[in-house]
Amino acid sequence: MFKPMLFTTLKDYSAGKLIKDVVSGIIVAISALPLSIALALASGVGPEQGLYTAIIAGFLISALGGSTVQIAGPTAAFATIVAGIVATKGMSGLALATVMAGILLVLMGVFKLGGLIRFIPHTITTGFTAGIAVTIAIGQIKDFCGITYPAGTVAIETMDKLKAVIANFGTVNMMAVLVGLVCLAVLIIWPKISSVVPGSLIAVIVGILMVKLLKLPVNTIGDLYTISNKLPSFVMPEISGSLIIGLLPNAITIAVLAAIESLLSCVVADGMTGTKHRSDTELIAQGIGNIGSALFGGIPATGAIARTAANIKSGGTTPVAGMVHAIVLALILVILMPYAAWIPMPTIAAILFIVAYNMSQWRPFLKICKEDKKSDVFVLVITFVLTVVFNLVAAIAVGLVFAFIFNKLGKKKADK
Repeated sequence: MFKPMLFTTLKDYSAGKLIKDVVSGIIVAISALPLSIALALASGVGPEQGLYTAIIAGFLISALGGSTVQIAGPTAAFATIVAGIVATKGMSGLALATVMAGILLVLMGVFKLGGLIRFIPHTITTGFTAGIAVTIAIGQIKDFCGITYPAGTVAIETMDKLKAVIANFGTVNMMAVLVGLVCLAVLIIWPKISSVVPGSLIAVIVGILMVKLLKLPVNTIGDLYTISNKLPSFVMPEISGSLIIGLLPNAITIAVLAAIESLLSCVVADGMTGTKHRSDTELIAQGIGNIGSALFGGIPATGAIARTAANIKSGGTTPVAGMVHAIVLALILVILMPYAAWIPMPTIAAILFIVAYNMSQWRPFLKICKEDKKSDVFVLVITFVLTVVFNLVAAIAVGLVFAFIFNKLGKKKADK
């Protein structure tokens, strides 16, 4: 049953709750600003596409979702697959794949499949999440070090990026490395000083001041991208039978990832707030949010655990906080977006290094390797390796096949 949590929470809404939600929404928007830009660039699209996603999908998923405090937007989980689609099929292909994924998510919710997500083995989710973290980190080496590629260099897949970095390592810009290291230090140290102002925002300010005041020869977003402060507008993607068939594996992967990430974020939020989310309603909202994002120039979105946790810690209690976060980002887009051109690329890379570290799950990874069965370790490692070396679609498919085979073999042994 589709029953958005917003309507439930509004029954006993008060001025006190509104104040808390507005304050939390503003704080989360400030935190989401540099992350949305960084994740958009990591996904191979322009910086404003990240904000479009946080605005459109963020608003729709909060308004229609099954969680009281979920904050949605672009996440690192999609970066690699989105970059691959954009590189081969363009923004129109990405929009179609995202719309298809959104439809699949709606169908998953309608047919009450929200509870089935928990049956995906933790070895697979841990493996591909760690793999995504590594691919993001590898993808940021170029900008962190200010490396220059010769014209015609193809660096779409992760291994291609790694080869290109190694081949052109002699072009390292030490000033870019300096900016990157300082920003990385800020990102590591600042959370120990204050939890009110996000470290990513401080790192952005420090990076801009270093490059501007010291006149350092370091690439900024404005050097590489055209910045737009226009509000998102409707764009109809190109549709054809061959495109739909070709993009179906990617659409399925986006849908599965969005479902896993969003419901995992809901579970974490439930643990922090003592509430209970509605998984099928959340999936329908995720689908609607992704369709909306794609049709207004955005990229795939899902529930963001870090931003959801920040919302809870900042006092957000209802979906209104997530809606306020989206509205504030829309205002920032119109008023402040031109200044995003000043952000140094090593600063963006430093932010994404921290994102990659936080999502790497190296502790659960090592725990599985030490304590679980050899078959589980094999599924974990093969999923991880395939995510890094090939792609997420192959990793999840092969991981599920091996998990199924080992599960069947285990049952046969138990029956004997």
